Amino acid sequence: MPVIKDAVCSLCGSLCDDITVTVEDNKITKIENACILGHSKFVGMFEHDRIETPMVRKDGELVPVSYEEAIEAAAKILVNSRRTLSYGWCSTSCEAVSGAIQLAEETGSIIDSTANVCHGPTALAAQEKGSPSASLGEIKNRADVIVFWGCNPVHAHPRHMSRYSSFSKGFFTEKGRKGRKMVVIDVRKTDTAKIADKYVEIEQGSDLLLVTALRSIVNGHEDVVPETVAGVPKAEVLELAETLKNAKFTCIFFGMGVTQSRSKYKNGDAVSSLISDLNQHTKAVMIGMRGHYNVTGFGQVATWETGFPMAIDFARGYPYYNPGETGANDLLVREEPDAAIIAAADAGAHFPQKAVRHLARIPVIQIDPYANPTTEIADVVIPAAVVGIEAEGTAYRMDAISLRMKKLIDTEFKTDEEIVKDLTAKVREMKRGV
Repeated sequence: MPVIKDAVCSLCGSLCDDITVTVEDNKITKIENACILGHSKFVGMFEHDRIETPMVRKDGELVPVSYEEAIEAAAKILVNSRRTLSYGWCSTSCEAVSGAIQLAEETGSIIDSTANVCHGPTALAAQEKGSPSASLGEIKNRADVIVFWGCNPVHAHPRHMSRYSSFSKGFFTEKGRKGRKMVVIDVRKTDTAKIADKYVEIEQGSDLLLVTALRSIVNGHEDVVPETVAGVPKAEVLELAETLKNAKFTCIFFGMGVTQSRSKYKNGDAVSSLISDLNQHTKAVMIGMRGHYNVTGFGQVATWETGFPMAIDFARGYPYYNPGETGANDLLVREEPDAAIIAAADAGAHFPQKAVRHLARIPVIQIDPYANPTTEIADVVIPAAVVGIEAEGTAYRMDAISLRMKKLIDTEFKTDEEIVKDLTAKVREMKRGV
């Protein structure tokens, strides 16, 4: 009965790498150290609605076929397409992402990640103002003030606070929670807010106002701050600014409450500026609370291969980037794509109605381990191995630290990396007319 230690949980952006897995008869029978979400990923994969075989839609119905036939059908769609959208790729390995970018370049497609509808504004903010950051290990060892802004790690990243932030004990933070001050800024009192030392409730969409007021105070201009900012009394804003300014080491963790509320990337831009202001007085950093386990990895791989983190258009024969124009939803709402690849994501469940309607009208290739609403509109369905369980690969944690995920059990499913390589080879073969 093999026991595998230090396995990496491929669920959320925390990428916990201390999981112990017991395997018996090629099945995972015991999980140690994982949170309830991670546990469901390891054990529940045998219970979820797994796609059992490749399928191609014939006469309106998805019919089981071989991998070879599915790859050929998908390649035909790509070769005949003049404007293909490749979307997702954040719940798979960096190796698969690299292959997907190569396929997009080969077919002159647009490739975009799930970041475009969550932390895409964070990337734009980093491009405009920078992103003073640190590793989660440094936060664990040094940070005495932890701010969770527009995020709820109790539910979204259950082990984050115990491993990396609020409750963790580090080299200079040996008292753990007792030696830290935890602040939560949100529009409602979440379960994370309930255990905070300080909860600041702001009005919906007013994040930029509060950040601007904090910057004014930190820079010695509290006289310009009105009596109420973002629904928060001035006295409370002053207190918060002093907490941040007088800390030994502050980390602001921010989520989609910041990136997807009013002002979008300007919120992240302002937080970055606040961090720079605080660094005139103390040590301060910022880290986005990334959701999909390798959404950070997509940004890393795409940036070093193309120069851009998402929404990359290869139609000109070279990478072109203009979020708002080349983002997945922007394209679908304008009804531009005439084919799509949806991989390691579920556009059918999460995109707006107008975008999904257009997806339903065009040929769609799905690459995913599990059936989901996208399966219902797909014309070619290619099942993949689960990375971090049935396949090894590299992923980047939310702090941009790369970790190697282990293969825990054997499978007959092809990996995303293999599928993309096969698809690229078949496209090249068809283009040559072989």
